[in-house]
Amino acid sequence: MKIEILREKIEWDEFLQSVDDYDFYHTFDYHHISKSESDEAVLIKYTNGEIFIGLPLLIRKIKSTDYYDAISVYGYSGPIGSRTPLNFNKLNYEKTLLDFFNKKKIVTVFVRLNPYLTFQNILFSNLGESFYFGELCYLGKIVNINTSKPLKSQRKKYQRRLKTHINKANRLLTLKIAETKEDFQHFKILYYKNMERVKARESYFFSDEYFEKFNTSKDFKTEVLLAIDNETKKIIAGCMFVKTNTMVQYHLSGSDENYLHLNGIKFLIDQMRIKASNEGYNNFNLGGGLGANENDSLFRFKASFSDEYHPFFVWKLITNATAYKEICKKNKINYKSSTFFPMYRLNE
Repeated sequence: MKIEILREKIEWDEFLQSVDDYDFYHTFDYHHISKSESDEAVLIKYTNGEIFIGLPLLIRKIKSTDYYDAISVYGYSGPIGSRTPLNFNKLNYEKTLLDFFNKKKIVTVFVRLNPYLTFQNILFSNLGESFYFGELCYLGKIVNINTSKPLKSQRKKYQRRLKTHINKANRLLTLKIAETKEDFQHFKILYYKNMERVKARESYFFSDEYFEKFNTSKDFKTEVLLAIDNETKKIIAGCMFVKTNTMVQYHLSGSDENYLHLNGIKFLIDQMRIKASNEGYNNFNLGGGLGANENDSLFRFKASFSDEYHPFFVWKLITNATAYKEICKKNKINYKSSTFFPMYRLNE
């Protein structure tokens, strides 16, 4: 049994090629796209005989302390592994991992799990409870389109109103795959305006460098689809999708508010569904509601495409309860007052 910390791209990539499955959220490039300048991106590799488990994380300094915390990138990450049996004895992994966190003075760990890698829940169920404060929390459902099924079977799952909207959009809109700098600039403008319209947090206003790195990464394939109004010839909606192995992820989107009645986003999701099916992808993840809420308008929008849902879990771990309480107290925050985690970062 041993722990290795992978920081370099070549060794990170080699590990990904050795595991059973992974998503773009596990890649070296996405971690470096997502991290802030002060974060450290690492992949914690655990080896026990022929069993390999990797946990990619961003390690962050906790301000005005000697401590750190760790968090997964935004999206669906969590551990990935090779030859990990269902009856895998977690005790050695747990002790080795928690010893590492303590040595590195990492007070808390927050991990967003990937709904398509089912062994993650088995691995993290009760992990940390015997020694520390570990908790696996269900947040909500995500919507999946099973693109391995025939196209007609997929479309039968569409709600009636959605079918009507897409039929209309197919008559009024034309699909364009973004290829030029001008195309990508159009998409970014639509995305930024969409974020302004919904009053999104500042962190959702990604930099030009963020988009550029997505387009140039070799770790995954980024595809931006644009909807053009046939009457005005204007680009009225755009969606960014990310493809890795057998998975397509719906990542970002934006629509011109003057053309919302044309249902450009619905049109583009439907076009990607068809494209992904024809290209041999198995799953098309639309994600869930805002904050994984199953009852908001965003979730209802996505659920109009499919009735196949997958549960979304996060794992929260406190490795040093005393330090955690002290940091919360120092920041004048009641560590029991909210489900936000870790509580000492509530006001950041």
